[in-house]
Amino acid sequence: MNTLPHNILTFVHSLLSQHLKTGDCVADCTAGNGNDTLFLAETVGKTGKIWAFDIQEVALHNTRQRLQDAGLSEPVELILDGHQNIDQHIQQPLDAVMFNLGYLPQGDKHCTTQTDSTLIAIKKSLKLLRKNGILSVVLYSGHAAGFAECAAIEQFSGSLKQQDYDILRYQFANRPKTAPYALIFRKMTDEIIFQAA
Repeated sequence: MNTLPHNILTFVHSLLSQHLKTGDCVADCTAGNGNDTLFLAETVGKTGKIWAFDIQEVALHNTRQRLQDAGLSEPVELILDGHQNIDQHIQQPLDAVMFNLGYLPQGDKHCTTQTDSTLIAIKKSLKLLRKNGILSVVLYSGHAAGFAECAAIEQFSGSLKQQDYDILRYQFANRPKTAPYALIFRKMTDEIIFQAA
């Protein structure tokens, strides 16, 4: 990186752009307004494959419009389903998986990602990752559901062995404790090393 990223999402995009290449297979488990889906489509190109999940039709509509405006609809499959069902839609190894938790910006703040389904989705996504694949999770602890979600994900990530996963935390030291932060998982093995929920 030539400059220090000034926010969490910039960091995650920068990291993944160095990891991914044209033709890779990736998933956006929280499509939202399409920012991460568009980034992935731009990065892996039209020969790549992107699956984007969301439970809100408005989110997939916004994502579809953003992709169409950029001329990048072709490699993306938009899926109206919870990310905990990722293995029902994808049966091939992935090079990267992205999660951006919380609620849809400018959307219903009561409709947030939930601890139980998010943990299931992360576990299944880690199994789908090929060796050296990366999973990124942007976490928000500033609301009640997010606080519980962060605690559960932290507990799970701390249970993983370092020979199986490298796990990096990216967090600003001089911002409020509730500021967003990221966990980055890099899979070090092809083996399944925990039981899915």
